[in-house]
Amino acid sequence: MSISVRWGRHAAALFAAAVLFLMGRPTQAAPGEQFVPLATYRVGAYASSGIPVWAGIIDYLRYINEVEGGINGVKLVWQECETEWTAEKGIECYERFKNGLNGAPVGPYLPNGAPAAYALSDKATADKIPLITLGYGRTEATDGSVFPYNFPLMLTFYSEASVFINYVAQKEGGFDKLKGKKIATVYHDSAYGRETQGPLALLAKKYGFENIQIPVADPGNEQSAQWRQVRQARPDWVFLRTWGVSTPVAIKTAARFGYPVNRIVGDIWASSNEDVLPTGEAGKGYLALTPYPGGADFDIHHRLKKHILDAGKSDLKDPKSFGSVYYNSGLIDGAIVVEALRAGQKKFGQRPLSGDEARWGLEHLQLDDARLRQIGFYGLMQRLSLSCSDHEGGGAARVQQWDGRQWNLVTDWVQADRATLRPLIDAKAAAYAKEKGITPRDCRKDS
Repeated sequence: MSISVRWGRHAAALFAAAVLFLMGRPTQAAPGEQFVPLATYRVGAYASSGIPVWAGIIDYLRYINEVEGGINGVKLVWQECETEWTAEKGIECYERFKNGLNGAPVGPYLPNGAPAAYALSDKATADKIPLITLGYGRTEATDGSVFPYNFPLMLTFYSEASVFINYVAQKEGGFDKLKGKKIATVYHDSAYGRETQGPLALLAKKYGFENIQIPVADPGNEQSAQWRQVRQARPDWVFLRTWGVSTPVAIKTAARFGYPVNRIVGDIWASSNEDVLPTGEAGKGYLALTPYPGGADFDIHHRLKKHILDAGKSDLKDPKSFGSVYYNSGLIDGAIVVEALRAGQKKFGQRPLSGDEARWGLEHLQLDDARLRQIGFYGLMQRLSLSCSDHEGGGAARVQQWDGRQWNLVTDWVQADRATLRPLIDAKAAAYAKEKGITPRDCRKDS
């Protein structure tokens, strides 16, 4: 290959990387602005999931700036850094962003991936930067006395496992009917996928069902062996905890091996339009958990359509993704960041906040129905009440079913059995504190 050709390709790659880095970036940061870093993954095996998430976040931040004039007058500035959903690049992006942007301080940080969230746990604590992991991350970080800067908001993996079992109990006619049932979990073989093993073992012991665990190696492009194992085991239900390309592969392979798709319940990272559209007829009847339902008829969507989409200012490249589960999860990510900063401003003043001040705002975040109506998220987001001792604050999800064209909600909110799960969380947090030499905060005093 000639030098000129190699250089041309190298220059093209650099240009593409620059475009990815700067995409969605507003004006240069200035004094008085709040920096919201975006650790994104627009390329790689999980890009189809990530792209609508960033669109939701960016559209909401742009709405706050342009329609509401910022948070009490404090404008938001953001910038992207491509992680490809890897821990290594996630750490690089965090190091690039942790000191803010041209004088604008960094507040809450969104790792946007379980590998990076785990890798950054100690770093973020040392730097006093709160990590928001909406629907993923360290479940034991629910205990804010040990993890003051980790917030596994709304639905931890432990709560997700409990919601799934509670839904199965509803369908089977009661918890007593779970005894002797076979329940299989087909899971992405990563920290994310393995996170539900502990709670499912506990719940299996409590209710007497057989707990079958079947791993799928990343990225999950071939799953014949796993679904042959499912066919041989003949479970009554399958909990599908895949991610990215492994989800449609799982659904299509399940159909090929004759397992009924309406007995498969996907977790929240296997629950979006992008997960089921590639499955065609095979996906009809597939069920999934969601703490943020799909749909574009919530009040916030009407506001965004008028002020952002119709004005040609949306980050969304595919209009069909407007209102998808992943787009809506991005909206909720954005809303949590904004409302946490707003809560922090009540104590520290209407100005940009440091990471530690944003942490205080998160621990005092209270979103009741009235506030959710004010910001346009009523019906899209469950009520949220956070504190020093509770960094999850929700613990519920709804079940939706794919009809080949759209998701339809088939339950109201199904609440996790958080009381049963909490001893597991406390024990895991205590073990972490012992390992790291951490003296837990007294949450009765630190409020």
